[in-house]
Amino acid sequence: MQRGVLMITGGCFCGDITYEFDGALRDARSCHCSRCRKAFSAQASAYALVDANTFRWLSGEHLLTSYLNADGYGVQFCSQCGSTLCGVFEKTVHGVTLGCVDGDPKVELARHIFVGSKASWETIAQGTPQYEEHVPVTT
Repeated sequence: MQRGVLMITGGCFCGDITYEFDGALRDARSCHCSRCRKAFSAQASAYALVDANTFRWLSGEHLLTSYLNADGYGVQFCSQCGSTLCGVFEKTVHGVTLGCVDGDPKVELARHIFVGSKASWETIAQGTPQYEEHVPVTT
């Protein structure tokens, strides 16, 4: 892989799985739906898109476990420690969970989605756009 300006690394809690990708994270968001709460074992997801062409597993790829829904979307997580590492579409990585990124990836959440179904015990900080469901499509 040819290295560009920004190399971002990450990995799971136990350290057995590591990855890197070249370039910036984009379209960072937090989803508060009940499915993301379960998938990420948290009040919400914190997730950003990556360029799949620059993403690669450095170690532990054989330890990945995948969950894919009927539409081909899903997550991959460490079979040893359970860390949710990335999102996939048809088995291709399209984004990473921000909690597993090393250091400061120089990204801010651009929006909170599905806040209409957030957990009753969660309080979302003000200052970032919030949407009851998906971001409205503008024409």
